[in-house]
Amino acid sequence: MAGGGVVVVSGRGLSTGDYRGGLTVYVVMVAFMAACGGLLLGYDNGVTGGVVSLEAFEKKFFPDVWAKKQEVHEDSPYCTYDNAKLQLFVSSLFLAGLVSCLFASWITRNWGRKVTMGIGGAFFVAGGLVNAFAQDMAMLIVGRVLLGFGVGLGSQVVPQYLSEVAPFSHRGMLNIGYQLFVTIGILIAGLVNYAVRDWENGWRLSLGPAAAPGAILFLGSLVLPESPNFLVEKGKTEKGREVLQKLCGTSEVDAEFADIVAAVEIARPITMRQSWASLFTRRYMPQLLTSFVIQFFQQFTGINAIIFYVPVLFSSLGSANSAALLNTVVVGAVNVGSTLIAVMFSDKFGRRFLLIEGGIQCCLAMLTTGVVLAIEFAKYGTDPLPKAVASGILAVICIFISGFAWSWGPMGWLIPSEIFTLETRPAGTAVAVVGNFLFSFVIGQAFVSMLCAMEYGVFLFFAGWLVIMVLCAIFLLPETKGVPIERVQALYARHWFWNRVMGPAAAEVIAEDEKRVAAASAIIKEEELSKAMK
Repeated sequence: MAGGGVVVVSGRGLSTGDYRGGLTVYVVMVAFMAACGGLLLGYDNGVTGGVVSLEAFEKKFFPDVWAKKQEVHEDSPYCTYDNAKLQLFVSSLFLAGLVSCLFASWITRNWGRKVTMGIGGAFFVAGGLVNAFAQDMAMLIVGRVLLGFGVGLGSQVVPQYLSEVAPFSHRGMLNIGYQLFVTIGILIAGLVNYAVRDWENGWRLSLGPAAAPGAILFLGSLVLPESPNFLVEKGKTEKGREVLQKLCGTSEVDAEFADIVAAVEIARPITMRQSWASLFTRRYMPQLLTSFVIQFFQQFTGINAIIFYVPVLFSSLGSANSAALLNTVVVGAVNVGSTLIAVMFSDKFGRRFLLIEGGIQCCLAMLTTGVVLAIEFAKYGTDPLPKAVASGILAVICIFISGFAWSWGPMGWLIPSEIFTLETRPAGTAVAVVGNFLFSFVIGQAFVSMLCAMEYGVFLFFAGWLVIMVLCAIFLLPETKGVPIERVQALYARHWFWNRVMGPAAAEVIAEDEKRVAAASAIIKEEELSKAMK
């Protein structure tokens, strides 16, 4: 569905008053089922760090790590989990996800959003089952790769689908539903890991349930409606109107449908190859850079380092295994609660405000964590930290998690899904997901080595990046709250910095936007006149 808001073009514009309908029970159900795709990414992110700290799992797949933990040594406590195989286990999923989302854009554009979700769900079911019955490291990695294919497809298509079916006034809220389900998946994984911590083969019960969210997404894809944008793009105009009417809960969808049709007319002649090629022209460079850089920033907040390795981190700090896993549950609960805040306020306060406030909060939390660890390990060396200190670090990490959960977490998915034009949207969202998985792979592969080499300095490293992120959000990010998706490009064309990046293409985009507004107005007037004459 088209976005909402008022975009005035040379004194003219279509206001949100021209878009009818609102938040219906049907669209909430559709968004809920699609957003379950976030459970795939969330459950896997959450289960990985916890299962690695389970004794039976360590003994079977990472005996070197287990042996190192049992030794009495003078090495830095930060280096306990510095193991190449362990890092490969964590990061292999993201490498596979990176590969799969390169194909996801073609599948999404040619076969549809529903089919892409179904294929992603099937891969995830297969990966969960393979991991649950894994007998050796090779089988474990195969399962991770299958999970990666599923996560890559789901992460590419679900945010795009949610943006296309969400009503104009609730696009941010419903799209952030994806990130909310990511956090719910993380929390569920933490609870499962904690419940099976003392079972001999509890790790199988941790990895196996990954098949459940995949099954939900697969079955959901069989009953969800295709997005109106895709139906119109494939020439099924009347079907597209019917779906739009059902989503809006009203037959008065002329303005919104006119926007969709106008965007499709521009996009239809463009092939997938041209769509990819267009991304790298000056015309689309602002959206490309925004989408890719925001994924880099999202990962370099340090979030996945925290989510992957919270149990590992607290084990390294001297916490007992059960306490480390319980800390993961606490972090997961804070994550869910804070994401609910983003759901409620993203369409009220806007994207930039949340990114700036959340970035400052995360930066202060990372600085505090680094300073506290530097001071306390200077006192206690390789001995476990006192309970009060460990509890304080947990509290600061929760402050970090809350700041991320209502800012760079959900906005990292929402913004790329709403800034691309229809003709570049599949390729553009694919680039965003490629960036997400690329940088997740880098962090997953490197964090424990960075922790070993940099010690407390790794938290100061992420704090430095957070300063840069806040500055970029202040000066370089246009506010897309309430702006129709089809007109976001014109917003970039009018931005003080991106106007220069686009060059002559900026004037072309502004002129096209004026024509689109005029054409949509003409269609509405013609239909109103036709109705009046009946």
